[in-house]
Amino acid sequence: MLGGDDCKVLVKFVDTKGEVAGSQLELPRNANLAQLQVVINALLESEEKYQFHINEFEITESLGRTLDLQKDALSTEKAVEIVYEEQAVFKVRAVTRCTSTLHGHGEAIINAAFNHNGTHLATGSGDSTVRFWDLTTETPHHTCKAHRQWVLVISWHPTSLYLASGCKKGDICVWDPKTGQQKGRALTGHKKWISSLAWRPLHCARDPAKCYLASGSKDGAIKIWDVVLGQCTKTLTSHTQGVTCVKWSGEDLIYSSSQDRTIKVWRPSDGVLCRTLQGHGHWVNTMALSTDYICRIGSWDPANPGETDAAKVYQKYKGQSEERLVSGSDDFTLFLWNPSKQTKPLARMTGHQQLINQVCFSPNGRTIASASFDKSVKVWDGRTGKFISTLRGHVKAVYQICWSSDNKLLVSGSSDSTVKVWCMRTFALLQDLPGHADEVFTVDWSPDGSRVVSGGKDKVLKLWRS
Repeated sequence: MLGGDDCKVLVKFVDTKGEVAGSQLELPRNANLAQLQVVINALLESEEKYQFHINEFEITESLGRTLDLQKDALSTEKAVEIVYEEQAVFKVRAVTRCTSTLHGHGEAIINAAFNHNGTHLATGSGDSTVRFWDLTTETPHHTCKAHRQWVLVISWHPTSLYLASGCKKGDICVWDPKTGQQKGRALTGHKKWISSLAWRPLHCARDPAKCYLASGSKDGAIKIWDVVLGQCTKTLTSHTQGVTCVKWSGEDLIYSSSQDRTIKVWRPSDGVLCRTLQGHGHWVNTMALSTDYICRIGSWDPANPGETDAAKVYQKYKGQSEERLVSGSDDFTLFLWNPSKQTKPLARMTGHQQLINQVCFSPNGRTIASASFDKSVKVWDGRTGKFISTLRGHVKAVYQICWSSDNKLLVSGSSDSTVKVWCMRTFALLQDLPGHADEVFTVDWSPDGSRVVSGGKDKVLKLWRS
């Protein structure tokens, strides 16, 4: 079945939920991408454009070429499963040039983030200010002064009505991006610095007038804030050391990771601790959810800009697949979890030689990327945790990574002062973007795919475009 190009291959087309389209077919090994497109369109009676995978390998040329990459993993007695899924509604082009170098911050830029649809940009810095930037003219817009210590973390609300920032002193400020003014007074209560902020996803909000924010701190507590009233509604305490990361999931659960080596699952409605996930042998530094991108964009649907129902957008992009969580640790390993259902990990992912700085699911949830102090980025299957490839090119620690909205590209920022763009089809370096004078602490790719932002120790913000 897996012989030369003149051989036939028994295949079946399967969607991402595991449902088979039509019956099994015999196709020539040299069937190309266009021919597979014709076959699936005939089976589904549709005119949509699809991409195809066999296991974790995308078919980019011919069926035979992809089969050759995984001879040992395929049975000659079973039909080859070709997984099909709709292509992204737009193609993101790799950024190639720096269009603006923005000065203004007086200290290192620790965080930079685009809003839910890529129309606004905010930064947080060691100079204790938050800044908003005008992306039309690529100039400074507002400078927000209220913090008295380094701004360590910022987070956009999925409607972009608010931006929250947390500082080294333990205070949280909420800002109006349109005016640059602070909304109410600072949210105080944490005894040590803020390590993470997470807004309640838009589709989980039962009352549109209410707006909730979860914060994690070095003091070991997670607090839930009613931002409209400016009050702390719940304090979740069970961690015995500092909280490193907080995620508010699409299933309306809160996940918190800690230096006590555990991940805890909380029910925000009543503050109940649902379960504790154990397995890591050292601090858990970072987490990512397979629904992070969907929760980030809220009700903004690139395929249907007129859509206003966040629940519809969430269901459309999530489909029937269950929400997964990946965690990265100082023990050099990652764990893949199904956290709403079980306490045992789905996979333990090893290979990094030093601690893991960040993990990130691709927008479609199929792939995981992890950045490490070992100078590499590793790519993993988002469903099984199986290792796929290593991206090598940086010569110092990789601090942050971010996916493009079409799942085809990845950007990374490093201590070596460069930003790099990687092709996630070939796992090769696509663009090397020097320009920063020192370490790059933060990178983000706008959800509309138009820009990449980077910032770091040299106190300047750089915007990159294709």
